[in-house]
Amino acid sequence: MFPTLETERLILREITNADVNGIYSCFSNEEVTKFYGQNSIHTVEEAKQFIEFFAKSYQEQRGIRWGIECRDTKEFLGTIGFNALSRKHKRAELGYELHPSHWRKGYAKEAIRAVLTYGTKDLGLTRIGAVVFLDNIASNNLLEGLGFIKEGVLKKYMYQNGVANDTNVYGFIPPE
Repeated sequence: MFPTLETERLILREITNADVNGIYSCFSNEEVTKFYGQNSIHTVEEAKQFIEFFAKSYQEQRGIRWGIECRDTKEFLGTIGFNALSRKHKRAELGYELHPSHWRKGYAKEAIRAVLTYGTKDLGLTRIGAVVFLDNIASNNLLEGLGFIKEGVLKKYMYQNGVANDTNVYGFIPPE
């Protein structure tokens, strides 16, 4: 049973085929993907493949990706979740994106807090990592403000549009 998380303004829920237009809107937007480590998508079929990838990752217990929905309007805002989930080693890597029309409204912070709580309390994770392009100032600041500790720089770690980029690597270790 896929877990649904709720916050004051958001519902984090399973991504379904009904979200294909929201997925397409996010992942086809160059502003969203420029710090994502993946090129923008160009077709709705590619958006469907994202949905299938998220579902398969959850089924195989390698990750979990929620759709971020506005509680009041039911609008699809983006996605958030854990990649590289290892229940054995009690760790995962956080990833998220919002459509630019929803940036700087506190939605990412609200969603990340809910996912961190779920990860530490429900999944028992003792480490949640994040990898962020150096130039993604907003995301670097957001994670640091939420208690993530910058642990170093990974040189030429992620390619974007054929260019190798350095990234910051962060760790969140929940208080005991």
